[in-house]
Amino acid sequence: MKKKNIIQVILHLFLVGALIVVVLPMVYMVSTSLKPNGALYEYPPRFLPGFDEITIENYLYVLGQGKFYINFFNSIFVAVCTVLLAALIASALGYVIARFAFPGKNFLFSFIVLTMIIPGLTLIIPQYQLAVKLKTINSLAGLIPFYTAWTIPYSTFMIKGFVENIPRELDEATYMDGGSVLTVFGRIIIPLAKPGIASVSIFNFLTAWEEFPWANTVINDNIKRTIPIAISGFFGQHQFTQWGYVFALSVFSLLPILAVFIFCQKFFVAGLTSGSVKG
Repeated sequence: MKKKNIIQVILHLFLVGALIVVVLPMVYMVSTSLKPNGALYEYPPRFLPGFDEITIENYLYVLGQGKFYINFFNSIFVAVCTVLLAALIASALGYVIARFAFPGKNFLFSFIVLTMIIPGLTLIIPQYQLAVKLKTINSLAGLIPFYTAWTIPYSTFMIKGFVENIPRELDEATYMDGGSVLTVFGRIIIPLAKPGIASVSIFNFLTAWEEFPWANTVINDNIKRTIPIAISGFFGQHQFTQWGYVFALSVFSLLPILAVFIFCQKFFVAGLTSGSVKG
């Protein structure tokens, strides 16, 4: 066997192994959600339930909880608002930095990049103090501005690269036709940078949808909680954790993520390929 073929075989085996590592937890989650709660503690343990054991009892229980729908739509509202605000602000920032020369431009961009390496948890105390001053504690308004601020640096960094790939001749042609800066931004930059905006929006949606520490710190009212906090609420209930309920709710929480990725998949792939080449 040629050396090249051996390397390809090893690479494919590595990719298959990595795929198994990634997929197995998901399979176990779905499998456990379809088991009766008592079956989780059986010995010897089984990875998959028997056909006669499959039940949707856990899903029915979760759907029967009225607060599930409220928590679910709270997460949807927060994630969608975060995505829209971050896309608008980051697109404008990326456009300005990529197209215009002004004093402090390099410093501004360097500062934006540097904020990407600061762990979010290190800022939780000053963020909480700011939320208290803004009177956004125990409200969804205490989540959206902070999530947006977290996602803007990465989004700006990525979108700036896409804007730089758009020919400047299109801007100049728009100006010659009497267009303004806003016209260029709305009719040229936004449509042509759509793959990049969509790709970062997927990550921004995941950030807002899955975030737990800050939401758990700010939100105290059950009615205003998001899905990650709702999932944590099942831990320790009835003197032990009902893992069937936890995993059933986790499966429900994955549905919007899958829907967003499926809907934006073509933009995501296009964004990765177009952002990899400059010119």
